[in-house]
Amino acid sequence: MKNIVLLLALCIGTLAFSQEEDYSNLNWLTDFDQAKKESVTSKKPILIYFTGSDWCKPCKSLKTDFFNSEAFEEKAEHFVLLLVDMPRRTDLITPEQKEKNKILVKKYNSEGGYPNIVALSQELKVIGELSGYTFLRETDRHFAFVDAIIEKY
Repeated sequence: MKNIVLLLALCIGTLAFSQEEDYSNLNWLTDFDQAKKESVTSKKPILIYFTGSDWCKPCKSLKTDFFNSEAFEEKAEHFVLLLVDMPRRTDLITPEQKEKNKILVKKYNSEGGYPNIVALSQELKVIGELSGYTFLRETDRHFAFVDAIIEKY
């Protein structure tokens, strides 16, 4: 009986942990070509989130405080969301995806800052960029950034 209770607790804990990485109910794409097509079809700008999901503490905090918030979920409807992850662990993304992400980092995150948010027009021109997240965990700058992009487009 103790083994069953322990197994059940382990399963529930694993489920809770895996849901934490979910980025709420948002549709984050990982393929740039797909994001481009969706941007043209929907006439929405692309919002790229550059993250180091397994090593960047500010990225993890920004995900929790900003991207997983209900307030951002409402604003996300105005964007095509693209997640560009550069993890250190080799089992989190495929080698092919890592190579594609390196190309995007070189082109749109040349300073190499993490976390970094870049907004692109349908023509793939940078229309805004916001880098970093402080230990104070204030999301005001991030909401002002997405609001400004929404107003323009």
